[in-house]
Amino acid sequence: MSKKTTVLDHDRVQRKLKRIAHQLFEENHAETGIVLVGVAPRGYLLAKRLSTMLKEIKGPATELVELHLDKDRPLEKPVKLSADPAILKGRVVVLVDDVLMSGRTLMYAAAFLVQVPLNKLTTVVLVDRLHRTFPIRADIVGLTLSTNLQEHISVELGKKDSVYLS
Repeated sequence: MSKKTTVLDHDRVQRKLKRIAHQLFEENHAETGIVLVGVAPRGYLLAKRLSTMLKEIKGPATELVELHLDKDRPLEKPVKLSADPAILKGRVVVLVDDVLMSGRTLMYAAAFLVQVPLNKLTTVVLVDRLHRTFPIRADIVGLTLSTNLQEHISVELGKKDSVYLS
């Protein structure tokens, strides 16, 4: 069993999320509403938290949508949204996930979302590992962390949030 190293403890995760929420507010202050699309499961949990934080800072109204896709084989199963994709038309959409490594998940999720004409698409991740094999980046990042390919980042969200490197 490999040793787990705490990269972000609960308080630091909360600070990162608050900073992301403020950045979303600053970039979208003129909008009447935005749609937060979280990649299930942890991206959706992060999107819910960002929605709550945006309400606290009097940011734009938010709608939450959960996006499901097979992260290992995204072409084998269809991408599904918890709402009708038509609600995204002409809207500002924020795509949220926990960790960005190769970019595959974010790329396929974004490709699905832009099938609807959006006003704007912003990508948000809590941790960016910088191991791109797909041409996508996160617009807003909580923490950029250089790792090797054998290391694993795990994000645990609950009463005590943590990010671990193992």
